[in-house]
Amino acid sequence: MDPFKIVTDPVGDSVALSAIFAVLPLLTLFVLLGALRVRAWLAGVISLAVALIVAIAVYAMPVGTALLSATEGAAFGFFPILWIVVNAIWVYNLTVVSGHFDVLRRSMERVSPDMRIQAVIVAFCFGALLEALAGFGTPVAVTVVMLMALGFPPLRAAAVALIANTAPVAFGALATPITTLGTVAAGAGDDPRLNADTLGAMVGRQTPLLAVVVPLVLVLVIDGRRGVRQTWPAALVAGVVFALGQFVASNYISVPLTDIIASLAAAAAVILLLRVWRPVESPDLKEPPSSAAPSPAGVSSTPSAPSSPPSAPSSPPSAPSSPPSAPSSPPSALSSPSSAPSSAPSAPSTSPSSGSAVGTVTQRDAPVEVARAYAPYLIIIVIFSIISIGPIKAALAKAPWTVSFPWPGLDVLNAAGKPLSSTTFAFGWLPAAGTLMILAGLITAVVLRVRPREAVRAYGRTYVELRHAIVTVMAVLALAYVLNQSGQTNTLGEFLAQTGGLFVFLSSILGWIGVAVTGSDTSANALFGALQVQTAAKAGLDPVLLAAANSSGGVLGKMISPQNLAIAASAVGMAGREGDIFRRVVGWSLLLLLVMCILVTLQGTPVLSWMVP
Repeated sequence: MDPFKIVTDPVGDSVALSAIFAVLPLLTLFVLLGALRVRAWLAGVISLAVALIVAIAVYAMPVGTALLSATEGAAFGFFPILWIVVNAIWVYNLTVVSGHFDVLRRSMERVSPDMRIQAVIVAFCFGALLEALAGFGTPVAVTVVMLMALGFPPLRAAAVALIANTAPVAFGALATPITTLGTVAAGAGDDPRLNADTLGAMVGRQTPLLAVVVPLVLVLVIDGRRGVRQTWPAALVAGVVFALGQFVASNYISVPLTDIIASLAAAAAVILLLRVWRPVESPDLKEPPSSAAPSPAGVSSTPSAPSSPPSAPSSPPSAPSSPPSAPSSPPSALSSPSSAPSSAPSAPSTSPSSGSAVGTVTQRDAPVEVARAYAPYLIIIVIFSIISIGPIKAALAKAPWTVSFPWPGLDVLNAAGKPLSSTTFAFGWLPAAGTLMILAGLITAVVLRVRPREAVRAYGRTYVELRHAIVTVMAVLALAYVLNQSGQTNTLGEFLAQTGGLFVFLSSILGWIGVAVTGSDTSANALFGALQVQTAAKAGLDPVLLAAANSSGGVLGKMISPQNLAIAASAVGMAGREGDIFRRVVGWSLLLLLVMCILVTLQGTPVLSWMVP
């Protein structure tokens, strides 16, 4: 079969006319997810079918080549992307099975009686750790229930959990979004900097700004200006230390370990601060007994929901009152890339133990059990740190540990007539983050004393919980590969390049839209990563800057994605009231997006161009 050569203007030799057809698969995905609220896996499959039809009928891509392109994308979606996610969530599930997740939660509650500081530790620090290990909605599902267990009103708990889940998202699931971005970006441009390490370093020079601000936003949402005035030292320490950890880890240590290092460092810094400083007062912000919090999804107690939950103070102007609504029924366990395991919400209990008030800690865990609760995260850090050592990393990047081969039968040339690098598949079976997570999980099972049979059952349940997410991610990656290798992405890139330097400002917005619709920074990078690179090449802009902006801007769309809203609403027993939560967070999403757009624009000028690696 002759090689297929990409053409950017197949319709009437016009890029503008061709762009009308090239945008159809993306438009289909956005409409199905954002407007019609079709399940994510089904929307992905339908959009893939549209992309194949456009590739074959409009771009004259041979049927066999188009199907092979889709199979390579689906394969990459499973390995290394889902291979990381499945095994990371398995490690988390082991902590739930062993009961050490509860131990970890109780240890955090004992750090401070102040609910505002508890929110910083639980939603921001611990949520970032969960994002680092699992991502895909797990932090929201888990931390929102923990916040309710501490006494937060349902609506406020949901808003806090969603806002906190921003800064760490780009490096979530052991930097799965960055890994995806590096692969699709490298296949779309010739710049040697287009790899996961350099792109991760660039993102690590953008998202830390969000990390500094987010904890301050959290205490503002929880307790208004009084919260900021009384707890700003703790919020600022958490944000600054997390930002420094994120920058140092992504640039000088290990991109996959970025959020793990940053979150643990931030939590430790807050704990140390509390040894020498306390807020002048710790107001009782718990839900009044007369309107007890509703039972989260999966928790056995079922008190009734409050008729009028307290509103969060000092939030920015809200968006119009008719946001896109999410499904009214609770999402099935991990039914989409932004869902969480079904066991996650049931780990903490919202009912008091031993008759104490909600959020009051009466059980004291033995120090050895607390050490075991933190052990899985330390194990992961040690394993990934060893693998990241220069000589070891270089050795594992070669055969037989890593095998690279052309995808069988797939022969595609770019517009210049050169073979596309994305048609070569790298199978690093041993150094893959997912394989390392299996090793970490085996050690964790021993440390937490999980029986082999229970560990195997937990692993099987993880696949069952992720069944829809597996289809979704594989379909979206297949869609991305078809778009990129058929030339549809090139067409859109050339069309958008006509905006010139203005695209630097728009690049973050494109990522924000992608995550807001798909609920996943990984999916948004797969869809738009190549587009950002190709647009940069046409407009004479830096491809590393724009590719990173796609991921950094995308994290701010996480809090308003229908999937995440549905997770948060279901977890607090407010299914069907996603619109109320949306209005609480959309203002912050837009405000922080504007900050990111300005930062990226300045990084594209001599003012901050020195920040681009």
